[in-house]
Order: sequence, then C-alpha cells, then structure tokens
Amino acid sequence: MSLAVVLLTVGPVCFAGGGAVALNLRGSATALERRGEANAELARHARGDLGPATRHMSAGLYRALFAIMAFGGLVLSLGGLLELA
Repeated sequence: MSLAVVLLTVGPVCFAGGGAVALNLRGSATALERRGEANAELARHARGDLGPATRHMSAGLYRALFAIMAFGGLVLSLGGLLELA
C-alpha cells in the first residue's frame, strides 16, 4: 500500500470528523462536554467523594481541538495528492 493511499484515506476521515465537531453539528461538542462531566462525576463517586465534579474541558475547547484536527486532515489530504503527482 502506497503512502498516497494511506494519506488520502486518513486525511478525509480526520477532516470530516474534526470538522463535524468543530462546527458543532448536531450538538456534538456539547455532547462531548456533558459526557466528560458525567464521567468525572462517576469517577469521583467511585472514590467516595460526593462533591460536585470539576469541569475540565468546555465545548469551546473541544471545538478548538477538533478544528486543529480538521486542519491536520486537510494537510494529510493535500500531502496525499502531492504524493500522487
């Protein structure tokens, strides 16, 4: 399998997935935020700490990280196209 095929496969997948969260399509970034809060709360309860869970990542931070991932996918796709040329 050539490098171009790998880059042209991984690139669009990263671009599509990262772009969907970065644009908050169907509330994906807010769902990730709620899931993270729920997991942190469950972990604290398992340790015996019954206080409120601390918030580590907001939806805006998820959107920023996934925008970087989408840009990386675009770079990988362009690299795959250059590999074909």
